[in-house]
Amino acid sequence: MNTATSWLRKTWHWLTSMRTALVLLFLLALAAIPGALLPQRSVSTTLVNDFIEANPTMGPIYDRLQLFNVFGSTWFIAIVTLLMVSLVGCIIPRTIDHWRAYRATPARAPKYLHRMPLHDQGVVDKPLAEVESDVARILRRWNTATYAPKDDRAGVYSISAEKGYTRELMNLLFHIGLVGMILTFTAGRMVYYEGQVIVVTNSDSEHAVPVEQPREFCNTSPSNFDVFRAGPLFDGTGLTPFCFVAHNFTADYLNTGQANGFASDISFTTDLAAEREDWQDYTLRVNHPLRINGDRIYLQGHGFAPQVTVTWPDGESRTQMIQFRPTDLQNFLSDGVLRFDPPAGMYPDLAERRENQIAIEGVFAPTAQWIGPNGDQLQSSFPSMQDPAMAVDIYVGDAGLDTGRPQNIFVLDQSLIADGRLQKADRVNLTPGEDVTIDGGITVRFDGAAEYANYQISRDPTQIWALATTVLMLGALIGSVTIKRRRIWVRLAPEGGSTRVEFAGLARTDRAGWGSEFDEIADRILGRVNDDGQSPESEVDNLG
Repeated sequence: MNTATSWLRKTWHWLTSMRTALVLLFLLALAAIPGALLPQRSVSTTLVNDFIEANPTMGPIYDRLQLFNVFGSTWFIAIVTLLMVSLVGCIIPRTIDHWRAYRATPARAPKYLHRMPLHDQGVVDKPLAEVESDVARILRRWNTATYAPKDDRAGVYSISAEKGYTRELMNLLFHIGLVGMILTFTAGRMVYYEGQVIVVTNSDSEHAVPVEQPREFCNTSPSNFDVFRAGPLFDGTGLTPFCFVAHNFTADYLNTGQANGFASDISFTTDLAAEREDWQDYTLRVNHPLRINGDRIYLQGHGFAPQVTVTWPDGESRTQMIQFRPTDLQNFLSDGVLRFDPPAGMYPDLAERRENQIAIEGVFAPTAQWIGPNGDQLQSSFPSMQDPAMAVDIYVGDAGLDTGRPQNIFVLDQSLIADGRLQKADRVNLTPGEDVTIDGGITVRFDGAAEYANYQISRDPTQIWALATTVLMLGALIGSVTIKRRRIWVRLAPEGGSTRVEFAGLARTDRAGWGSEFDEIADRILGRVNDDGQSPESEVDNLG
């Protein structure tokens, strides 16, 4: 039993030592590196699946090691928990020790003051009581204690003074701020929510297809988002109610194609029953979100949404506009898929309709550049829509519609092509207004494209606490570095009608910057300078 208790005590001392806390803090930073280098499921499951598919050997190993969910992994949470226990175990006893030291009487002067790092002495032409009064006045902001000759090691009257207790207080506040910051961020991830919504809107390009009724988004249900993430303690019923509609999206580019700024004019309301003319207007810009009752609406990104019209031999047509995924973030070459169901009148039987669906897999360039030996390979030379074009593969067959299975809007299901259920009918390059007719008399026309904006809605009720604990931690760190713990001793011995004064100073931490303060105190007590820092001789000259 004693052995077990001894081991537990040693383990606790090891865990709550400052060295262990620093090691755990370093391990925490090291453990966060995979979360920055590898795709995370909390951000994009698609990117994780693509990574595993592209790395069939290491991908499953990373997955078993929870490297695609680093910040929710067992080992990361274990490190955070140990760090919290270690920090709290460091803070509590150090707080008690600091309180005792703060209330303790400054230590008596050592017997030989001249052995101290800082030393000075002299004779003051004043009686001891008057010199004592001067010392008390000059050291009034210090924690002082007086010792009678019988209590002093050298047998004379002495004064001990100490200053810089705030350094240890700042050190404690730094660790408290660090613990508070970790707890706040952890609590924030438990109750936060964050969603993204893509809105196809108008732009200032002359080639853009006008959008007469932009999508209205209401923050009333997680199902209204295109992507939604939330903490485990958020059940989706506490969304802040508001609605907004995007009127346009504008982008400014340099001649090199580098983005110079994005903006989007929106109208919003917090009263869901309000008429549209009563909504408020706001211009979103990058890093300038709209704040609504604790929620923040960010303008996060943008892209292009081509519009294609398919016309069947009976004259009936279908038009779709859908966002494409940028694959080249410099010039916004994008890819995506459009899927069309044929008219019910042409194919009354559901099975027959499913065999005659249209799928268009294409690449879109806002500013077309044709390369390759035959000049038929599409690239994009600029990110704004100056000369749009599409290169498309047209498929006929089972495109996966009406099956109840979710479809990736950017990629075709390759198994449908491999099984022969979806067959390629044509490959063609199209500019706005151009069309192509495939077998069966079906016409496919590229109408043009519109620009879409990606809006992010975020809420973290612990954000203000995270800011407060971070400011506390940084402020305390600055204080613990700049404040110095120092001591000074003064011995007073009568010498005729004068008083012999001997000084010694000791910095409990770094001595830098302490010597000049010690010299200033000694000069003022010995009368070399007055309280204004001037010598008595210069004061007499000024009076003369």
